[in-house]
Amino acid sequence: MLISNRSYSELIKIPTFEERLEYLLLHGSVAQDTFGYQRYLNQVLYKSPEWKRVRRQVILRDTACDLACDGHEIPFRALIHHINPITIDDINLRRENVFDLENLITTTLNTHEIIHYGTLQDIKNLTMAERSPNDTIPWR
Repeated sequence: MLISNRSYSELIKIPTFEERLEYLLLHGSVAQDTFGYQRYLNQVLYKSPEWKRVRRQVILRDTACDLACDGHEIPFRALIHHINPITIDDINLRRENVFDLENLITTTLNTHEIIHYGTLQDIKNLTMAERSPNDTIPWR
């Protein structure tokens, strides 16, 4: 069952990365009316000036950290995840939830895949890359 009406404000109150990831799990399910053969729509969205602006805001707000967790800096390309999945109609109608900062969080590709298709066991097996002094974080 898809959990809806989750929010960034609720998410950041959760103390650990693993608990945040568990909060976001979709259990192998995305929105009923998802992209399917219309994947071009999300590419149109993600290349739009509106999306580029909000994407930058989200990365800066989350300090380029996976799930906005300190100590989980993203050393490569960050993804922006819709906390409550969006639909084709959401994109076509440019609904507020598509660009709402309360519905967006910074993730890595691995974290994003676990959110959509993973399980609690995947969270337990997740390992983060170790950081070292003076390594480069391109977002800062």
